Amino acid sequence: MKCDFCFHYCDIKEGQKGFCKVREVKNNKLLSTNYGFLDAIAIDPIEKKPLYHFFPGTTTLSVAQVGCNYNCDFCQNWQLSQNEININSSKTSPKELVKLALNYKTPSISFTYSEPIVWQDYVIDTAIIAKKYNLKTIMVTNGSFSKEARERLSPLIDAFNIDLKGDAPYYKNICKGDITPVLEGIKYLIKQGNHVEVTILLIEGIHTKEIIEKLAKKLIELNVQVWHLSRFFPNYKMSNTKATSEQFLNQMIETAKNMGINYVYSGNSSIHSPTICPSCNHVLINNHINSDAIKIDLYKNIKNNKCLNCSTKIYGYF
Repeated sequence: MKCDFCFHYCDIKEGQKGFCKVREVKNNKLLSTNYGFLDAIAIDPIEKKPLYHFFPGTTTLSVAQVGCNYNCDFCQNWQLSQNEININSSKTSPKELVKLALNYKTPSISFTYSEPIVWQDYVIDTAIIAKKYNLKTIMVTNGSFSKEARERLSPLIDAFNIDLKGDAPYYKNICKGDITPVLEGIKYLIKQGNHVEVTILLIEGIHTKEIIEKLAKKLIELNVQVWHLSRFFPNYKMSNTKATSEQFLNQMIETAKNMGINYVYSGNSSIHSPTICPSCNHVLINNHINSDAIKIDLYKNIKNNKCLNCSTKIYGYF
Protein backbone atom coordinates (compact mmCIF):
# COMPACT_ATOMS: atom_id res chain seq x y z
CA MET A 1 0.00 0.00 0.00
CA LYS A 2 1.24 3.50 -0.81
CA CYS A 3 1.51 6.07 2.00
CA ASP A 4 0.95 9.66 0.87
CA PHE A 5 1.99 11.43 4.08
CA CYS A 6 5.32 12.74 2.73
CA PHE A 7 7.58 13.01 -0.29
CA HIS A 8 8.83 9.42 0.12
CA TYR A 9 5.49 7.93 -1.03
CA CYS A 10 6.55 4.63 0.55
CA ASP A 11 5.18 1.41 -0.91
CA ILE A 12 4.61 -0.68 2.21
CA LYS A 13 3.95 -4.41 2.19
CA GLU A 14 1.96 -6.40 4.76
CA GLY A 15 3.82 -6.49 8.08
CA GLN A 16 6.34 -3.85 7.04
CA LYS A 17 6.85 -0.17 7.90
CA GLY A 18 7.71 2.90 5.89
CA PHE A 19 10.87 5.00 6.09
CA CYS A 20 9.51 6.80 9.18
CA LYS A 21 9.08 3.49 11.04
CA VAL A 22 5.65 4.50 12.35
CA ARG A 23 3.48 3.90 9.28
CA GLU A 24 2.70 0.21 8.98
CA VAL A 25 0.52 -2.13 6.92
CA LYS A 26 -1.30 -4.56 9.18
CA ASN A 27 -4.20 -6.78 8.17
CA ASN A 28 -4.28 -5.01 4.81
CA LYS A 29 -4.72 -1.59 6.47
CA LEU A 30 -2.25 1.30 6.50
CA LEU A 31 -1.96 2.41 10.13
CA SER A 32 0.03 4.77 12.34
CA THR A 33 1.61 2.78 15.17
CA ASN A 34 2.18 5.94 17.24
CA TYR A 35 -1.36 7.38 17.00
CA GLY A 36 -2.27 9.18 20.22
CA PHE A 37 0.89 8.28 22.14
CA LEU A 38 2.23 11.67 23.25
CA ASP A 39 5.88 11.12 24.09
CA ALA A 40 6.51 14.79 24.85
CA ILE A 41 4.17 17.44 26.18
CA ALA A 42 4.91 20.91 27.58
CA ILE A 43 3.64 24.46 27.80
CA ASP A 44 6.09 26.69 25.93
CA PRO A 45 6.39 30.36 25.08
CA ILE A 46 5.37 30.51 21.44
CA GLU A 47 8.76 32.08 20.69
CA LYS A 48 10.38 28.68 21.36
CA LYS A 49 8.79 27.13 18.26
CA PRO A 50 10.24 29.56 17.06
CA LEU A 51 7.42 31.89 16.03
CA TYR A 52 8.07 35.60 16.56
CA HIS A 53 5.28 37.01 14.40
CA PHE A 54 2.38 34.79 15.43
CA PHE A 55 0.76 36.03 18.65
CA PRO A 56 4.07 36.73 20.43
CA GLY A 57 3.89 36.78 24.19
CA THR A 58 1.43 33.88 24.37
CA THR A 59 1.97 30.29 25.44
CA THR A 60 1.31 27.15 23.41
CA LEU A 61 0.64 23.53 24.35
CA SER A 62 3.45 21.60 22.63
CA VAL A 63 3.11 17.89 21.90
CA ALA A 64 5.03 15.21 20.02
CA GLN A 65 4.85 11.60 18.98
CA VAL A 66 7.81 9.51 17.86
CA GLY A 67 8.91 9.35 14.24
CA CYS A 68 10.50 11.25 11.38
CA ASN A 69 10.88 10.85 7.63
CA TYR A 70 14.46 12.20 7.70
CA ASN A 71 17.58 10.87 9.39
CA CYS A 72 19.60 14.05 9.93
CA ASP A 73 23.09 13.46 11.32
CA PHE A 74 22.77 16.54 13.55
CA CYS A 75 19.26 15.91 14.94
CA GLN A 76 18.67 17.83 18.17
CA ASN A 77 15.66 15.68 19.18
CA TRP A 78 16.82 12.30 17.94
CA GLN A 79 15.47 10.41 20.99
CA LEU A 80 11.98 11.28 19.71
CA SER A 81 12.40 11.59 15.98
CA GLN A 82 14.47 8.46 15.41
CA ASN A 83 12.49 6.27 17.79
CA GLU A 84 9.72 3.90 16.74
CA ILE A 85 8.85 2.68 20.23
CA ASN A 86 6.37 4.73 22.20
CA ILE A 87 7.80 5.81 25.56
CA ASN A 88 4.41 6.35 27.17
CA SER A 89 1.91 3.55 27.63
CA SER A 90 -1.34 5.50 27.57
CA LYS A 91 -3.04 7.27 24.69
CA THR A 92 -4.34 10.83 24.59
CA SER A 93 -7.23 11.27 22.20
CA PRO A 94 -7.51 14.45 20.09
CA LYS A 95 -10.54 15.46 22.16
CA GLU A 96 -8.59 14.99 25.40
CA LEU A 97 -5.69 17.06 24.06
CA VAL A 98 -7.97 19.94 23.12
CA LYS A 99 -9.54 19.78 26.59
CA LEU A 100 -6.05 19.97 28.09
CA ALA A 101 -5.26 23.13 26.11
CA LEU A 102 -8.53 24.69 27.24
CA ASN A 103 -7.88 23.77 30.87
CA TYR A 104 -4.41 25.37 30.79
CA LYS A 105 -5.75 28.33 28.81
CA THR A 106 -3.13 28.10 26.07
CA PRO A 107 -4.54 29.81 22.97
CA SER A 108 -2.80 27.35 20.64
CA ILE A 109 -1.62 23.76 20.23
CA SER A 110 1.78 23.09 18.62
CA PHE A 111 2.71 19.84 16.91
CA THR A 112 6.47 19.89 17.29
CA TYR A 113 9.75 18.34 18.59
CA SER A 114 9.74 15.32 16.22
CA GLU A 115 8.19 15.35 12.71
CA PRO A 116 4.41 15.83 12.70
CA ILE A 117 4.21 15.09 8.97
CA VAL A 118 4.50 11.38 9.81
CA TRP A 119 1.73 11.60 12.44
CA GLN A 120 -0.47 14.00 10.53
CA ASP A 121 -3.56 11.84 11.01
CA TYR A 122 -3.46 12.75 14.71
CA VAL A 123 -2.65 16.37 13.83
CA ILE A 124 -5.66 16.59 11.52
CA ASP A 125 -8.07 14.95 13.95
CA THR A 126 -6.93 17.29 16.74
CA ALA A 127 -7.00 20.42 14.57
CA ILE A 128 -10.59 19.78 13.46
CA ILE A 129 -11.72 19.73 17.10
CA ALA A 130 -9.46 22.64 18.09
CA LYS A 131 -11.10 24.88 15.47
CA LYS A 132 -14.47 24.38 17.15
CA TYR A 133 -13.04 25.98 20.29
CA ASN A 134 -11.18 28.81 18.49
CA LEU A 135 -7.78 27.36 19.35
CA LYS A 136 -4.93 28.15 16.96
CA THR A 137 -2.90 25.27 15.53
CA ILE A 138 0.84 25.29 14.85
CA MET A 139 3.07 22.82 13.03
CA VAL A 140 6.86 22.80 13.40
CA THR A 141 8.07 20.66 10.53
CA ASN A 142 10.81 19.85 8.04
CA GLY A 143 8.27 20.74 5.35
CA SER A 144 8.74 17.63 3.20
CA PHE A 145 5.02 17.26 2.51
CA SER A 146 3.53 15.19 -0.21
CA LYS A 147 1.21 17.16 -2.49
CA GLU A 148 -1.77 15.50 -0.80
CA ALA A 149 -0.48 16.25 2.70
CA ARG A 150 0.03 19.95 2.19
CA GLU A 151 -3.46 20.22 0.70
CA ARG A 152 -4.91 18.36 3.72
CA LEU A 153 -3.01 20.36 6.33
CA SER A 154 -3.12 23.89 4.94
CA PRO A 155 -6.80 24.57 5.81
CA LEU A 156 -6.37 23.24 9.36
CA ILE A 157 -3.01 24.68 10.49
CA ASP A 158 -2.77 28.40 11.22
CA ALA A 159 1.01 28.76 11.46
CA PHE A 160 4.00 26.77 10.24
CA ASN A 161 7.64 26.95 11.19
CA ILE A 162 9.52 25.12 8.47
CA ASP A 163 13.15 24.00 8.59
CA LEU A 164 15.10 24.89 5.49
CA LYS A 165 18.19 22.96 6.44
CA GLY A 166 20.68 23.76 3.68
CA ASP A 167 21.27 23.46 -0.05
CA ALA A 168 20.47 20.39 -2.19
CA PRO A 169 23.73 18.47 -1.47
CA TYR A 170 23.27 19.14 2.26
CA TYR A 171 19.82 17.55 2.16
CA LYS A 172 21.08 14.51 0.30
CA ASN A 173 24.24 13.88 2.30
CA ILE A 174 23.33 14.95 5.84
CA CYS A 175 19.54 14.70 6.08
CA LYS A 176 18.79 11.78 3.74
CA GLY A 177 16.14 14.09 2.31
CA ASP A 178 15.29 16.33 -0.63
CA ILE A 179 15.09 20.14 -0.75
CA THR A 180 12.55 20.25 -3.61
CA PRO A 181 9.37 19.27 -1.69
CA VAL A 182 10.36 21.68 1.09
CA LEU A 183 10.57 24.64 -1.29
CA GLU A 184 7.35 23.55 -2.97
CA GLY A 185 5.66 23.28 0.42
CA ILE A 186 6.75 26.76 1.50
CA LYS A 187 5.55 28.22 -1.78
CA TYR A 188 2.17 26.48 -1.55
CA LEU A 189 1.47 27.44 2.07
CA ILE A 190 2.34 31.10 1.56
CA LYS A 191 0.09 31.25 -1.50
CA GLN A 192 -2.71 29.68 0.56
CA GLY A 193 -2.34 32.41 3.18
CA ASN A 194 -0.88 30.31 5.99
CA HIS A 195 1.47 32.07 8.37
CA VAL A 196 5.00 30.79 7.61
CA GLU A 197 8.31 31.35 9.38
CA VAL A 198 11.49 29.52 8.36
CA THR A 199 14.38 28.22 10.47
CA ILE A 200 17.89 27.00 9.68
CA LEU A 201 20.19 25.24 12.14
CA LEU A 202 23.62 26.67 11.31
CA ILE A 203 26.59 24.33 11.49
CA GLU A 204 29.85 26.24 11.38
CA GLY A 205 32.28 24.67 8.91
CA ILE A 206 29.45 23.22 6.81
CA HIS A 207 27.16 26.15 6.14
CA THR A 208 28.93 29.01 4.37
CA LYS A 209 28.17 32.59 3.50
CA GLU A 210 27.54 31.49 -0.10
CA ILE A 211 24.96 28.91 1.03
CA ILE A 212 23.16 31.46 3.21
CA GLU A 213 23.09 33.95 0.33
CA LYS A 214 21.70 31.29 -2.02
CA LEU A 215 19.02 30.25 0.45
CA ALA A 216 18.12 33.86 1.24
CA LYS A 217 17.63 34.55 -2.46
CA LYS A 218 15.31 31.54 -2.73
CA LEU A 219 13.32 32.60 0.35
CA ILE A 220 12.85 36.09 -1.06
CA GLU A 221 11.54 34.57 -4.30
CA LEU A 222 9.03 32.58 -2.21
CA ASN A 223 8.00 35.75 -0.31
CA VAL A 224 9.23 34.47 3.07
CA GLN A 225 9.29 37.32 5.59
CA VAL A 226 10.74 35.73 8.74
CA TRP A 227 13.96 33.70 8.99
CA HIS A 228 15.38 32.25 12.21
CA LEU A 229 19.09 31.33 12.22
CA SER A 230 19.93 29.06 15.14
CA ARG A 231 23.17 27.79 16.61
CA PHE A 232 24.00 24.09 16.32
CA PHE A 233 25.12 22.14 19.37
CA PRO A 234 26.81 18.71 19.16
CA ASN A 235 24.28 15.89 19.12
CA TYR A 236 23.38 12.48 17.67
CA LYS A 237 25.81 11.45 14.88
CA MET A 238 27.58 14.82 15.05
CA SER A 239 28.38 14.73 18.76
CA ASN A 240 32.06 15.41 17.99
CA THR A 241 31.34 18.46 15.82
CA LYS A 242 32.04 21.78 17.52
CA ALA A 243 29.15 24.03 18.49
CA THR A 244 28.42 26.98 16.22
CA SER A 245 30.01 30.13 17.62
CA GLU A 246 28.14 33.34 18.36
CA GLN A 247 30.55 35.13 16.04
CA PHE A 248 29.68 32.91 13.07
CA LEU A 249 25.96 33.18 13.83
CA ASN A 250 26.19 36.96 13.92
CA GLN A 251 28.02 37.00 10.56
CA MET A 252 25.32 34.85 8.95
CA ILE A 253 22.55 37.01 10.43
CA GLU A 254 24.14 40.08 8.86
CA THR A 255 24.44 38.21 5.56
CA ALA A 256 20.73 37.30 5.64
CA LYS A 257 19.74 40.88 6.48
CA ASN A 258 21.91 42.27 3.70
CA MET A 259 20.19 39.94 1.23
CA GLY A 260 16.87 41.63 2.00
CA ILE A 261 14.97 39.32 4.36
CA ASN A 262 12.66 41.65 6.33
CA TYR A 263 12.83 39.94 9.72
CA VAL A 264 15.90 37.92 10.77
CA TYR A 265 16.36 36.42 14.24
CA SER A 266 18.97 34.49 16.20
CA GLY A 267 18.23 31.20 17.94
CA ASN A 268 20.00 29.24 20.71
CA SER A 269 21.94 32.42 21.27
CA SER A 270 22.51 35.41 23.53
CA ILE A 271 22.45 37.76 20.51
CA HIS A 272 19.73 40.36 20.91
CA SER A 273 16.98 39.91 18.29
CA PRO A 274 14.36 42.65 18.47
CA THR A 275 11.58 42.96 15.91
CA ILE A 276 12.33 46.07 13.86
CA CYS A 277 10.10 47.86 11.39
CA PRO A 278 11.59 47.23 7.93
CA SER A 279 10.63 50.74 6.79
CA CYS A 280 11.69 53.10 9.60
CA ASN A 281 13.88 50.80 11.78
CA HIS A 282 11.70 51.55 14.81
CA VAL A 283 12.01 48.83 17.48
CA LEU A 284 8.62 47.11 17.70
CA ILE A 285 9.34 44.23 20.08
CA ASN A 286 12.48 44.66 22.14
CA ASN A 287 12.63 41.34 23.94
CA HIS A 288 11.60 37.91 22.64
CA ILE A 289 12.48 36.07 25.84
CA ASN A 290 10.47 37.64 28.63
CA SER A 291 6.79 37.27 27.77
CA ASP A 292 5.68 40.16 29.99
CA ALA A 293 8.11 42.51 28.25
CA ILE A 294 6.81 41.32 24.89
CA LYS A 295 3.22 42.13 25.82
CA ILE A 296 4.21 45.60 27.05
CA ASP A 297 6.18 46.34 23.90
CA LEU A 298 3.36 45.13 21.68
CA TYR A 299 0.92 47.56 23.18
CA LYS A 300 3.44 50.40 22.94
CA ASN A 301 4.72 49.98 19.40
CA ILE A 302 2.28 47.94 17.26
CA LYS A 303 -1.40 48.60 16.70
CA ASN A 304 -3.65 46.81 14.19
CA ASN A 305 -0.56 45.02 12.84
CA LYS A 306 1.05 48.35 11.94
CA CYS A 307 4.13 50.17 13.15
CA LEU A 308 2.94 53.10 15.27
CA ASN A 309 5.88 55.17 14.09
CA CYS A 310 5.32 55.01 10.32
CA SER A 311 2.15 52.90 9.79
CA THR A 312 3.97 50.19 7.82
CA LYS A 313 2.09 46.90 7.94
CA ILE A 314 4.04 44.27 9.90
CA TYR A 315 3.90 40.66 8.75
CA GLY A 316 2.10 38.35 11.16
CA TYR A 317 -0.56 38.33 13.85
CA PHE A 318 -0.19 40.45 16.96
